[in-house]
Amino acid sequence: MTTERPFLTAAWRHLAMLNYEVPRSLLEPLVPAGTELDTFDGAVLASVVGFRFLDTRVLGIAVPGHRDFDEVNLRFYVRRRGEDERWRRAVVFVRELVPRRAVAVVARWCYNEPYTVVPMRHELALEGKGDGAPGRAAYFWQLGGRWHSLEVRTVGGAALPQQSSEAEFVTDHYWGYTAQRDGGCKEYQVVHPPWRVWQAVSAEFDCDVHLVYGAGFAECLTGPPRSAFLAEGSEVSVYRGRRLDEQEKLSRRRTAHTDR
Repeated sequence: MTTERPFLTAAWRHLAMLNYEVPRSLLEPLVPAGTELDTFDGAVLASVVGFRFLDTRVLGIAVPGHRDFDEVNLRFYVRRRGEDERWRRAVVFVRELVPRRAVAVVARWCYNEPYTVVPMRHELALEGKGDGAPGRAAYFWQLGGRWHSLEVRTVGGAALPQQSSEAEFVTDHYWGYTAQRDGGCKEYQVVHPPWRVWQAVSAEFDCDVHLVYGAGFAECLTGPPRSAFLAEGSEVSVYRGRRLDEQEKLSRRRTAHTDR
């Protein structure tokens, strides 16, 4: 784990996750330079995720009116070998929706993340979830003259995902990569503990996918999801992004210095 100061801290809570198998050819043009698609049992997955962004702080400072808000994103999964030769399993975002303009501006400027500002709201019915009671999490956003939504309903208790399960694959990512305007790539670290999850007994995705995400995704995100669950979430720390080409230059300099 890095020892530098986090750029952003927050709590990500009540993550409703709908997961779809998509064609490799759909995502390959979106894979940032220096990374490769990551798969689960050979399946290429994309996830629609809605959650609460709470107690948000940038460099330790809370901005009034921007501490608590919703986010809905479409993401997929990549990996890259780090300088320690271990795989860094990561997410790449296709589109991120938030209701706060300043949040989108900062994310675009610092990371080149694909944020869009839209009206949003949520409905949470999670009282008694610690006792395994039925629960519901739904997120709504307005775009193109209509409201879109995603929703999961759960029963039973939450538990850490089993090792090598699909739930672990989707939630167990601690890096992010973003393509840059000049064709390069930025890498950033996201630190949080493993999340407990509730399996969903039902999931709904009421969305004009063609409008929100494009024609290619409309062909594979309109049916039932391959899997769905609600993740409890936790406090998170997001660190500053670093360009991969700059890291590679630094690594080569270190190697040259060691060889002297």
